[in-house]
This record gives sequence, structure tokens and C-alpha cells, in this order.
Amino acid sequence: MGFAKKEYEFFSEIGLSERNLGCFVNGTWKARGPVVTTLNPANNQTIAEVVEGSIEDYEEGMQACSEAAKIWMQVPAPKRGEIVRQIGDALRAKLQQLGRLVSLEMGKILPEGIGEVQEIIDMCNFAVGLSRQLNGSIIPSERPNHAMLEMWNPLGIVGVITAFNFPCAVLGWNACIALVCGNCVVWKGAPTTPLITIAMTKLVAGVLEKNSLPPAIFTSFCGGADIGQAIAKDTRIPLVSFTGSSKVGLMVQQTVNQRFGKCLLELSGNNAIIVMDDADIQLAVRSILFAAVGTAGQRCTTCRRLLLHESIYDRVIDQLLSVYKQVKVGDPLEKGTLLGPLHTSESRKNFEKGIETIKSQGGKILTGGSVIESEGNYVQPTIVEISPKADVVKEELFAPVLYVMKFQTLQDAIEINNSVPQGLSSSIFTRKPEVIFKWIGPQGSDCGIVNVNIPTNGAEIGGAFGGEKATGGGREAGSDSWKQYMRRSTCTINYGNELPLAQGINFGS
Repeated sequence: MGFAKKEYEFFSEIGLSERNLGCFVNGTWKARGPVVTTLNPANNQTIAEVVEGSIEDYEEGMQACSEAAKIWMQVPAPKRGEIVRQIGDALRAKLQQLGRLVSLEMGKILPEGIGEVQEIIDMCNFAVGLSRQLNGSIIPSERPNHAMLEMWNPLGIVGVITAFNFPCAVLGWNACIALVCGNCVVWKGAPTTPLITIAMTKLVAGVLEKNSLPPAIFTSFCGGADIGQAIAKDTRIPLVSFTGSSKVGLMVQQTVNQRFGKCLLELSGNNAIIVMDDADIQLAVRSILFAAVGTAGQRCTTCRRLLLHESIYDRVIDQLLSVYKQVKVGDPLEKGTLLGPLHTSESRKNFEKGIETIKSQGGKILTGGSVIESEGNYVQPTIVEISPKADVVKEELFAPVLYVMKFQTLQDAIEINNSVPQGLSSSIFTRKPEVIFKWIGPQGSDCGIVNVNIPTNGAEIGGAFGGEKATGGGREAGSDSWKQYMRRSTCTINYGNELPLAQGINFGS
């Protein structure tokens, strides 16, 4: 079947059509749920149709996945790494097409769409090396002729529920690590980005098929809250990774905890940049622009609060207002665009409501503050002068709205940074070592990401990604995040003929 629009013709290169089945179940594409349309945020026109999954589809998929887990966990870890390496190669071959799809369906600008797919390729590279380093420990035993050691074994199945703002990168953070750790993956993509879910799954499925592996090692569903709730309740899934709002994340956590499962939560952020009086102002302004405007303010690491030392406040504001005027708003697929649309028309309505709330709480609009009349979900990049004590500042408005406020001392700035419920990312601009080490130390930022002289967003995959407080406490991607995807066993082996007890206990001998 041909595509209604010429710009969608590349879909055939990544296995998409005008109507798509949304569940990959035991090697077969099927779906018995409702038919939904996916929309282009730039004009709110239909891109394609997707048939969502039903609970019957979910159950069939989970039964096959449970059987596949018995096989996959026995494959040696370096061999699992080789499969992930091949997934990375398959992604490289379709980097431009997948990046274009992310930009089209989610609404982020094309360089960011391509960068998102590149992030999964980077995760594949990281995971391949990791597959030969899932090391345990040898621990000295206090008992003669005894050895004590740690073993790391697969959990079995990892559930991954992702959000629209990074519709495939967050899958990569989780799936690449989960797979080399010996786990099968069950993925529920965001309801508003089903084409990305399908295209990514087809790519992974092709690698599994080429290697004659059970297709249910990677099982995916397009669907709504019913599929997400099924994952959260399912005792066959020891670990659930959830990305989304703090409100929904708390419900997922409570559901998973009731069955003594484990959660990895990546929830809301309310991230601050602090600019000290000795900062490189030009470097800071460039960073603030990317942090506040990039992805139309829809990253969990978007800079939402800007804390300026009173002595440089006016200078920074003047430069920011100047660069904001130069931001090109428009079609995310067009070269030179810096600000694309918000993801949905509902997001645009939330922006309007948010601006009204800001004004009612004493916020002064310095630039922006309005929607842009068009077919798409475009809004103006906005800067607001407001008190750090305003209630609205404590909330996450998922749009390009930047709150600015003054401070007098470093201690004041740290207290403002830490005063919100969320604790994801933070950054300070300074050249003073004593300020830097106070900032990253125990009395500094309380966030999971604590930067110096760079934006709050754009994290590398080599470090653990995640935050504290209402951000959920999860850590994904690099460092030792892999340990969350495995089961640790402490093993004590008696290779002698006696039975000495720990702590020198004598029990009737």
C-alpha cells in the first residue's frame, strides 16, 4: 500500500506501513485491541494507524517470554553481548531513517532524533564490553577450608515502560543492559509514539531471527494503561523500569512493591542551573539555551529554574533575551530549526494553563508566554521572573518555560536548588575550586546528576542516569547500573571435612 504523503515513503525501509499491528508476540505481529492513529505534532495530521494490544495478546506474549527466558539465561554472557553488538550494527544501518521517525512522531528536531538513536548504539557498545565484566567477588572466609564468593545471575524478565519524550533511547538504556545480563525484555512503548516502538522491535527481531534465537526474548506491546498495569502486577517480571511522571511512577511502585518486585523509576525533574559571579557568562548562556529550549522543554533534564547571582543578573538576562529572539521555531525536520512543537495538543493546553498559573502567582513574563497560532502544537520559548517560593516553581511544567531568580550567596543558591520535591539534574557555572567541591559534596546539590560548567541535559551513557526524591531513585545506563538487572547470591563453600561455625559458635560438638 502506498503512503498518502511522499515524506512518509521511507517508512517501508524500516518495516512500517499505513496500518500496523502493534504487538510482537512469540515471533508474530498481531493485535486484538483498539485502532489508534498516530499524529504529526507539527501539523496534527495522521501519520499512520496502529492496532493496539489487548490483555489476551499480553498474556500470550508473556507465556512465550517466560519460556524463552529459560533458554536465554543459559547463553554465555559474551555470546549475549555478541547479539547486542549485532543490534547496534542494525541500528547503524538505519540511523537516519529511525532518527527521522523519532523527529516526525515525537516532534524533536532532526539532530536530536538522530542523536537519540545514536544513544542506543552507544549503549550497545557499552553493553558488549560489559558482557565480559559481570564480575563477582571472592571474599575471605573466617573459617578454615571455606571459600566465600558472590555470584550474579539473571533475574529472568525485565519490564520496560517508556515515555514519549525519549521513545527509544530509554529502551536502549534498559534493554541493552538487561539482555547482556541474561534477561528477556518486555517493552511497552508510549501510546503516542507507537511507530517507533514497532520499528525498533522489528530491528531487534531481525537480529534474533538471524541467530536462530527464540523471538520472545524481546516482546513488545503498543497499548494503553491496561498493558502497563498488567506489567506492574505480573509476578513473572521481577524488575519493572518505568519512565514518566512522579504521580504515575508512585502508583507503579506501589503495585510492584505489593508483590515484592523491584522498580527502576525515572520520574519528574525540576532542574536548576546556578550562575555564580565569577562564571563564564557566554558559556553559561549557550548552555542555558540548550538546557531550557532543547526538545521544546520536554526532557526530564530540561533546565526549568535559573538561579543568577545578583551581581551578574542583568547581564545574563540581557544576553538570554537576545539569543531567545534568534531561536528558529518551526518544522523539526527542517534544517536550522531549534524549537519544534510540543508533543500533543494537550501539551499545548497545559502550557497555556501553566502560564495563567504563573501570572496568578506573581510571575513576570520577560519573553514568550503565548502559543503560536498554527496547525501544530507550537509555543513560544518563555522566560519568567518569579520568586523561588512560588508554588508553581515546585512543579514540572513540561514545556520551554524557564523561571529566573536572584540569589546573594552560594548557600542561598544551594538551598533554592534543593527546595523542590524532585532531584534529577543540576549544574553550576563557576571557576572556583572551593565552590565546585562544595557543590558536588555532601552539603551541595541533592540531585542524582551534579554538573559543573555544562547544561543540566545531554548526559553521556557512561555514567549512571537517575535522580533522588520524587525523581524516583533509579539508576540506568552506565557505571554499575547493571547490578540492578541481576540477582546477587552470596555463596559459602566448605571444601574440608570439618564444620567450623561462623562467630566461633560451638553447637554441641
